[in-house]
Parts: sequence; structure tokens; C-alpha cells
Amino acid sequence: MKLTKRMKETTSLVERQKEYSITEGVSLLKQTAKAKFNESVDIAVRLGVDPKKSDQMVRGTASLPNGIGKDVRVLVVARSPKDQEARDAGADHVGFEDYLEKIQNGWADVDVVIATPDVMGELGKLGKILGPRGLMPNPKSGTVTMDVGQAVQEVKAGKISFRVDKAGIVHAMVGKVDFTADKLVENVQSFIATLNRMKPTAAKGVYIKGVTLSTTMGPGIRIDKSEAAALH
Repeated sequence: MKLTKRMKETTSLVERQKEYSITEGVSLLKQTAKAKFNESVDIAVRLGVDPKKSDQMVRGTASLPNGIGKDVRVLVVARSPKDQEARDAGADHVGFEDYLEKIQNGWADVDVVIATPDVMGELGKLGKILGPRGLMPNPKSGTVTMDVGQAVQEVKAGKISFRVDKAGIVHAMVGKVDFTADKLVENVQSFIATLNRMKPTAAKGVYIKGVTLSTTMGPGIRIDKSEAAALH
């Protein structure tokens, strides 16, 4: 791949093998973000787990103190009276049969789907559509619940869902480039601390094997594993 002048400039700022402190990493991240749009800030954490084993699966939610800097579009699938509770809490789309039909026809213009337990029998049939897009509601991520109002508010305030992939890596968005450095540092620390608290008892040896921060268009910046491992 041919590097553009801008990419060469940004890549030259980062020492590829060096592990930076979170504060240094965020500062560097902001320097390397040269795109003309407000780039997302992403984190990738390589964990010492075997995702094929159910007792080493890491999935759940993290409430980032400063949100993720984007308007999260929420669909709530629920019957009355829970549908009104969802509307009052600020859900973007609310319904039941009408939305099952829309999803069946390929519509999925949302970031999060929340559902009440009593509709999961019907919604579960759409797993082949929602699953690959990461939209299937799940009790572990708090998206299958009778308390739909609170779930909507939490998601809108910056609660994110994550799960370890087949390679043992957790990916998440932790903010936007226009956040202050302090806010980004807080979000990164909060996310890693959540991961540390979720370490499966079956996982032996080193748990945090690698942490990388990046923007949408920027180079990966390695973060000090020992600093990450100490966050709780």
C-alpha cells in the first residue's frame, strides 16, 4: 500500500515497538489524527483467554464516564405498556410486529437493539440477520430486560457492549478525537478496568497481553501493558 504524505507524517510520530503510557498514547493519538472529519478513537485489547472455551468467554458492558461522542440510535422491541416507557426514555424506534417485519426485510438502521424477555421468542428467529451485525439483544449486555427505560438511558449515556472475538481480542470505541485528552484518558482507563474486573477465573497466566489505541485513519499506538494490568 502506498503511503500518502499525510500517512507518512503521522506514522513517523509513532515508534512502532514502543509502549506508551495511556496519557502519552492519547496525546500522540490527537497529534496523529489528521483526517478532515471527527475520527473515532478505538481500543483493541488482546487477552490471555481461549474464547472457544465457554468459561473463558469475556463479554459484557462498560459505562464510559464521558460517553462515546456519538448519538446512539436505539430500537426497543416491546409490547404495551413497555413501549411507552421506552419512548419516554428517548428510544429512537419503538414497536413490535412492525419492526420484526422491517428487520426481516433487511432494515437495521440502529446501533443497539433492546428487547423485553417476552418478545425474544419472536425476535430470536431473526438471529441470522441481527447476529452478524452485533445487534442481537442479550441478557449479559443488559439489552434483554423489563427495565427498558433505564436500559435506553444507559446506552444513550455511553454504556457500550463488547465481546472477545475468535482471536482473543476485544474491540471497542472509547470516544472521538475532539474529546479533551483528560476525557479520553478517563474513558480508556475505565474500559480497561472493566475488562480487568471481568477476568475469568479459568484464564491462567498473563491476562492483558496487549493494548492498542488508534483513530479511524491513524496508526496503532501501543499502550504499556503493566499500566493497563494495574487498573481496577
